[in-house]
Amino acid sequence: MGTREKHLEELLLAEETVKQNEIVLFNDDVNTFEHVIETLIDVCEHTAEQAEQCSLIVHHNGKCTVKTGEYTDLEPRCSRLLLAGLNAEIV
Repeated sequence: MGTREKHLEELLLAEETVKQNEIVLFNDDVNTFEHVIETLIDVCEHTAEQAEQCSLIVHHNGKCTVKTGEYTDLEPRCSRLLLAGLNAEIV
């Protein structure tokens, strides 16, 4: 294997090791569908369809991953979800 190929392989391995976290939204008996949808659009930059689908998944399954990415991006978003009264955590 040449130097260039080895370097490319190392770059690919480095990309794979970047840990991706998730914000998981949990169901509750307090928030309306409308509030959850509006909050997901605002905080997680969902489309209306994405937000509606996530709200239905949360309602029926008890939880749903609503955003994936690096922790530094997710932490302030999760805080905003919590401030909006939603039940979410980063995993």
